[in-house]
Amino acid sequence: MCYHYYEDVCGCDRMVLQSADTGICMKKTQLFKILTEALLVAAVTFLVCHSDVLGSFDTMLTDKAYQRPRAINNKIKIIGIDDDTIRELGPMGTWSRQVYADLIEALGDEPAEIVFDLMIFGDMDESGDDAFRQAAAREDIVAGSYINFRTNYRYEAGVVYIDYYGIDRVDMPIADCETGFVNAFPDEDGVLRTAALTYRYDEETIDSLAYTAYKIYCRRNGIEPTVPATEFGRINIEFAGHPGDYEKISLCKVLDGQVDKAVFKDRIVFVGAYTSGLYDQYAVPNTSDIMFGPEVQANILQALIDGVSPVHAGRRLVAAVCALIIGLLFCVYRSTELKISIPLAILSGSAYIIVCIVLCGRGILLPILYFPLADLSAILLAVIYHYLKEYRDKKQISDAFRKYISPQVFDEISGKGGFTLKLGGETRDIAVLFVDIRGFTTMSESLPPEQIVDILNSYLELTTNAIFNNGGTLDKFIGDATMAVFNAPFDLEDHIYKACRTALDIVAGGEAIESKFMEKYGKSVGFGVGVNCGKAVVGNIGCSFRMDYTAIGDTVNTAARLEANAKRGQVLISDAVYEQVKDRAVVEPIGAIPLKGKSKEVFVYSLTDLK
Repeated sequence: MCYHYYEDVCGCDRMVLQSADTGICMKKTQLFKILTEALLVAAVTFLVCHSDVLGSFDTMLTDKAYQRPRAINNKIKIIGIDDDTIRELGPMGTWSRQVYADLIEALGDEPAEIVFDLMIFGDMDESGDDAFRQAAAREDIVAGSYINFRTNYRYEAGVVYIDYYGIDRVDMPIADCETGFVNAFPDEDGVLRTAALTYRYDEETIDSLAYTAYKIYCRRNGIEPTVPATEFGRINIEFAGHPGDYEKISLCKVLDGQVDKAVFKDRIVFVGAYTSGLYDQYAVPNTSDIMFGPEVQANILQALIDGVSPVHAGRRLVAAVCALIIGLLFCVYRSTELKISIPLAILSGSAYIIVCIVLCGRGILLPILYFPLADLSAILLAVIYHYLKEYRDKKQISDAFRKYISPQVFDEISGKGGFTLKLGGETRDIAVLFVDIRGFTTMSESLPPEQIVDILNSYLELTTNAIFNNGGTLDKFIGDATMAVFNAPFDLEDHIYKACRTALDIVAGGEAIESKFMEKYGKSVGFGVGVNCGKAVVGNIGCSFRMDYTAIGDTVNTAARLEANAKRGQVLISDAVYEQVKDRAVVEPIGAIPLKGKSKEVFVYSLTDLK
C-alpha cells in the first residue's frame, strides 16, 4: 500500500483516500478471483450433470430413492402358470389351446377382464384352437401380440442414424379379441424401468397389453382414459409392489375347480408364466429379486390406474440450475468460516434430496447424485482453500516472528504443532557475548537519522550473521548493543570456543565496514566485545501476555561488564573463558580489574586470535 504525503492541510485526507482506493482495488481483485473460481466450479458441474457421466450410479440411487412401495390394488389378481401347473399339464409348448378355453369357461363372467400375458400364435390342434377362438370372442378378453423389430439405417436432415425400433411385423393372437403387445424393454443394465404404451404400424396405433387392459378398465367404469406423460414414447414404471405382492393363484387349481370363481368377481385377471423355466422374468428397480411377466403387467396397469407416471426433468435445465446454485454456494463456502460453510453444505445437500423426493411425488424425477456430489466437491475445495490460507497466514506470521528471535528459539517455541509459549526456565552452562558500537551516542548526534539507521542496520546484520554462523542464539538487541548466548536453548558442541570465534568475526567484520562508512558518511565505527561463561538461568521470562526468551544471572552480568570495559576493536574474555580455550587462544593478559557490581576483581584477557 502506497501513501503520498503533502505539506498542506489536506495531506492526511489524501493519504487516507489513496489507502481506501487501494483497499477497494484489493477487494475488487479478491471478488473477481472468487467469481472466476465459482464460474469454473459451475461450468464443471454443468458439464458433468448434462453429460450424465455417472449415469449408472445415479440410476442406482434413483432406484432406491424413487421406487417407493404403495398399496397393492386388490382388484388385480394373477393366475400363474407355475411349477404345479407344469407338473400336472406337462410342458407348456405341448398344451392344446383347449386349456385356455377351459380357463375362460371356469371363470365365467365373474372377472372384469381376463388378460393373457401369453403369445398364443399360429395353429396347433384344430379343435383346441377353435375352442379358444370361441371362448375369447368377448370384450373382456385381451390376448398378447408381439412386435418384431428390425434395425434400419435412416437419413434425416443430413444425418445418418440407426433406428433400432423399426417394426418388421406384428405377430397377432389366433383369437379375434382385444390385443396388446407384450414386448418388454429393459435398460442397458438389464433392469426393466420403462414400458412402451403404443407404437405406430401401417398407419395404425398398436397398444401395449397393460394399456389395452387400462382402456377396458376405463370403459367399464365410465372413465376417460388419460394419456400419461412419456419419454421417448415410454413411461417410467413406478412399481407398486415387490415380487409376490399381488395375489397369485395356480392355473391348475382353477381348472380343477379348487378355487371358487367368485374370488375373481370384478377383478382384472392376468394369466401368464410364473416359473423360471418359461423365461418370462425381469430384473426390476425396487428389489433384487426377479419379477415375472404378469406381475410386471399388473404394476404397469396399476400405475396407469393410479395416474402415477413420473418423468425426468429436462437434463439441460437441471444441469443449469444445479450449476447456478453450486456456483453461488461455492462463493459462500469460499468466503465464510468452515464452522458455517460445512453445516451449510450438509443442509443444502439434504435439502436437495428432500426436494427430489417431493417432486417425485408430483411426477418429476431429478437426478439425485450430481447436486450432492457437486456440493461435496465445492465444500472440499473450500476446505482446501481455507487450509492453504491458514497455512499461508501462519507461515507469514512465523516468517515475521523469525525476524525478532533467533531460529533456534523460534524452532523451540513453535514446535511441530504451533506456538506453545509458557513461562519457565532451566539452569544451563552457557557462554554469553555482548557487543556494542563504540562512540555511537556521539555519532548519532552528528548524523541525520537515516544515516544513523543505515549504520545501525549494517552493524546489526554483521553481528547477527556472525552469531548465527557459529550456532549461537541471538538473545536481543539493546539499542546499539547485541546480546547472544551459546549452548541454549539446545546443546552446542564446544560452545565457549564458538562464542570466542563469533567475537573475533564481529571485530573482523567491523574493520571491513569501517572503511565503507568512513567513505560514505565520514564516520568510522568500532566494536567492543565481552565474553563470559558459566551457569545461568535460561528460558521464557516475563508474564503470561508478554515474555522474553533470555538468560539471566551473574554470568550474564559479568559478560556485560566485560563489554563495557572493552576498547574499540577489543575482545575481553574472563578467566573462566580463557581456561576453556587457552590451548587454542592467542591472548594478552590484562590483569585483574574491578567490574561494576562485582565485589571482587576479575582477571581479564584480551583475545586476539584463535588457533
